[in-house]
Amino acid sequence: MTTAHEAPYAPEHSPRLDWAQLAPEVYKAMVRLDAAARKGLDPTLLELVKIRASQLNHCAFCLDMHTKDALAAGESVERIIQLGAWEESRHFYTEKELAAIELTEAVTVLTGGTSQAFGSGGGFVPDEVYERAAEQFEEAELAQLLAAITVINAWNRFGVSTRMVPGHYKAGQYK
Repeated sequence: MTTAHEAPYAPEHSPRLDWAQLAPEVYKAMVRLDAAARKGLDPTLLELVKIRASQLNHCAFCLDMHTKDALAAGESVERIIQLGAWEESRHFYTEKELAAIELTEAVTVLTGGTSQAFGSGGGFVPDEVYERAAEQFEEAELAQLLAAITVINAWNRFGVSTRMVPGHYKAGQYK
C-alpha cells in the first residue's frame, strides 16, 4: 500500500500454519472458553485487558483485532495509545481499569515481586497487585477477569507461535 508521498510498506509475512484449521477441536474449545471467560465483564475493560496482554506478548494479530474491536465499541484512540504507557498515563483510566491492567501485566509476565512463601525468584502475581484488584472487583468478577487474562494469553501464544498475519481483521468478525 503506497501513496504519492510514501515508500512502499514491507512485504507481509506468511503464517507458519493455520492452527485453527489443523486443530479444529482445540480452536472450538478456545472459542467456547473465551465466551465463558468474558461473561459478566465490562466489554470496554475487557478490550483494554486484551490489548495490554497482546502488547506484552508482542501478538500483532491480537493487537490488530482488539484495537479494532475497542474502537468499534466506542473506545477512544487516546486511551488505546496510552495503554502502552499506562503507568505514566494513569489519569486516562478508572481505578478499576488500572487494577485490571496491572493484574493483566502480573499474570501475563509472571516475574514480579518477592515472597517468603515463593522464594525470591519471582514467578507469581504479587500480593499487592492481587489485593488492588480484589478491592475493585467482586470475587466472581475477579475470577472472570483472571479467566479472561488467561484466555487472551493463550490466544496470544497461538498467534505469535504460528505468526498469524495482522491487518485483515474487521471489527466484530469473530464475535
